[in-house]
Amino acid sequence: MLQESQAHDMCASKQFCYENSLTPKWHDIWTRIQIRVNSSRLVRVTQVDNEEKLKELEQFSIWNFFSSFLKEKLNDTYVNVGLYSTKTCLKVEIIENDTKYSVIVTRRFDPKLFLIFFLGLILFFCGDLLSRSQVFYYSTGMSVGIVASLLIIIFILSKFMPKKSPIYVILVGGWSFSLYLIQLVFKNLQEIWKCYWQYLLSYIVTVGFMSFAVCYKYGPLENERSINLLTWTLQLMGLGFMYSGIQIPRIALGVVVIALCTKNLEYPIQWLYITYRKMCKAREKPAPPRLLTEEEYRIQGEVETRKALEELRTFCNSPDCSPWKTISRIQFPKRFADFMEGSFHLTPNEVSVHEQEYGLGSIIALDEEVSSEEEDSDSVYPTAAQNNLLL
Repeated sequence: MLQESQAHDMCASKQFCYENSLTPKWHDIWTRIQIRVNSSRLVRVTQVDNEEKLKELEQFSIWNFFSSFLKEKLNDTYVNVGLYSTKTCLKVEIIENDTKYSVIVTRRFDPKLFLIFFLGLILFFCGDLLSRSQVFYYSTGMSVGIVASLLIIIFILSKFMPKKSPIYVILVGGWSFSLYLIQLVFKNLQEIWKCYWQYLLSYIVTVGFMSFAVCYKYGPLENERSINLLTWTLQLMGLGFMYSGIQIPRIALGVVVIALCTKNLEYPIQWLYITYRKMCKAREKPAPPRLLTEEEYRIQGEVETRKALEELRTFCNSPDCSPWKTISRIQFPKRFADFMEGSFHLTPNEVSVHEQEYGLGSIIALDEEVSSEEEDSDSVYPTAAQNNLLL
């Protein structure tokens, strides 16, 4: 049985089990439990769930025999243990004699999980900006070209192959081999950089330049639908990174839901506000309409009449109105022409008759009438009539 932070030094094939007795808390969202096996020579490590599976490994079977050849042999490997996993067992087999190895269990903060979560946040909340950024377009194209150059070459070759050619079997194998090779390179990237840094640097510069040339030839996305598809893809990838970067599934799901609500916060708030207003209006009794007083009615009539006259005068002066057609239809063309020039729309007799019949009057109308009479030298009215109107 393994204990945390307690190393076990061995020189023979052994079986180990680790039992996790701690319940994960909220502060363990970026905590990782790992079993490290470090040896002087190559060893083969097999991980199972419990002791029963370990006993099955000891029994001879054809599947176990072939799988032993397929398992990778390493001298330094890590076995990840889930926070909710109650028990994890492993078997360490030595390949050569005089092999010494140590097994230790560590529980620590994993910065890789935090970086994955942070990358998910950036992709989700800045996906619309990144999809329109030229820097992101070229950097992503160069990164994909450097990492997956073999996959791109195989994909291009598949376009030139006939559909019913047996070469597709080789291409499928090439895809699998390329993925395995990429995984192997990432596992041993540090050793490759130490020993073959010249070749690695030459590969990065050459393939990066070729990828940049291809991206420059086709140019960034300009179609709005293509940009939207890229934005949605980046946001989905961001949600996946946020979920996988947190070790506790319930908290990860809650963070994803909060991110979705935060990104589209205006829609639920607007919906809740509209629903609240409708409920309040349904409970309130309709208030009776307030009637206008006589003074308010008079003022409103004068304001609206003046506004309507200005709109009519503007329309008559606009190109949409045909003045000759309008003059041919009216009875007093000169009066219409005076109105177009800014004169009042009523004659003094009409204003006097209105005063006598309704008794409301119009102070603004009378002021405009007096000013128009003073400017118009052609029209002469008796002084007594002017005094009566002003009174």
